[in-house]
Amino acid sequence: MDQSQPLVPLLVRVGAAASIASFGVRSEAVKRMLLREERTLAQRSRLALWFAIMFLPGVAIRVVAPAYSALDLALEGAFLAGITGGYICGWFAGMMIAIPSLLIPSPGKELLALPFLAMIGLGGGMLRDLASDKEDIWRFSPFPDANFFRLIRQPLDFRSALFQLLFLLGMLAAEFLREELGTVFNPELFTIARAHDPLSLRLAAYASTCFCITIPLKVWNNTRNEVKLKEQKHLLIQARLDALASQINPHFLFNTLNSVSTLIRINPEQARAMIVRLSRIMRGRLRNQEHFAPLRDEMAFIEDYLSIELVRFGDKLRVVKHIDPSTLDMLIPSMLLQPLIENSIRHGFSSKVDGGAITIRTTHGNGRLLIEVEDDGVGIPEAELARIFNKGIGVTNVKERLKVLYNQDYRMLIDSQPGRGTRIEIEVPETQTRLAAVS
Repeated sequence: MDQSQPLVPLLVRVGAAASIASFGVRSEAVKRMLLREERTLAQRSRLALWFAIMFLPGVAIRVVAPAYSALDLALEGAFLAGITGGYICGWFAGMMIAIPSLLIPSPGKELLALPFLAMIGLGGGMLRDLASDKEDIWRFSPFPDANFFRLIRQPLDFRSALFQLLFLLGMLAAEFLREELGTVFNPELFTIARAHDPLSLRLAAYASTCFCITIPLKVWNNTRNEVKLKEQKHLLIQARLDALASQINPHFLFNTLNSVSTLIRINPEQARAMIVRLSRIMRGRLRNQEHFAPLRDEMAFIEDYLSIELVRFGDKLRVVKHIDPSTLDMLIPSMLLQPLIENSIRHGFSSKVDGGAITIRTTHGNGRLLIEVEDDGVGIPEAELARIFNKGIGVTNVKERLKVLYNQDYRMLIDSQPGRGTRIEIEVPETQTRLAAVS
């Protein structure tokens, strides 16, 4: 170590540890490895290999160019492999990290490097096993006052506080062992300080080792927290979609059963036919719980739904379709069209003696899918149109699901003129089904 400016290499070590930690978690696979607490033997081996890839180059650089000895974080890498991946991971990673040290030409060959680093990895794994809660590893702080205040806030959590103390002592013991062995067996083991160095330098070396282990843990823990937040956000979105779906399905079922009830006395055969069609619809919905479906499937669902409504309205209800065949394999939110068509029938034609027509159009271009549902019903008064998304279930539910599924990457427009009808436009990103994409 450079005695003229002894603290500079130690500061470089801390910076190198932070850089390695930040660079190493850019891969999604690595993030998943760090998030997982229980691992198979193959997963532990892959994690050990990742630690070797991260920390072995620093050892190799130090071996080739001793002036860059601050980049050697072999002890820290082996300890981190053990404390995060277990003793098998620590043992395997420690041996691999030590390989460049064994390639030094004699008589400078560092023969103690491999058994020493393997032992440090095993020690880190044994320390991991002492943690009652593996999250204590990621919550570790090298500052005793932080652990003291944590114990005050949670006086019953003595095991956690004890583990924090053992963690700190384990790091210090690892550096002490390296210092003593490096002094006795010089140059058979690389060390950043020796027993005969000034006390201030030795203490700085201990502090450097602690921070070179703690900083990567903090960086990786932040990454773990980001992954957890993404997963929780995904689960929240899934729960919200499930809640919206559970809202629209009973709404549709309730209204359809009301239609059936009006026919039971006046036309039992038609009522029975409606129930058969309804059972087919519900069976299809139960089989498919996905939040997206091909437009082709949604149109088939609309056919079944309209067949029920046509029983009630007869010739008074007309349906016109202008469906671009190239849009049939595109994905749209499940049950997107049914609430809109139901609104047209219930509110657009309920007070019209002569019924009316519903037109469904689909087009696409510039990577966008455009869906239109238009009726020539009674229309919506301007005062009600301004607050249409704050009342009722159908339209509000559709807009909420579009917002959850597409964030801001969608457009929903409702244009209505009293006495002339209502037109609803929905524009979403163009997404093909996998089958269509392959063909």
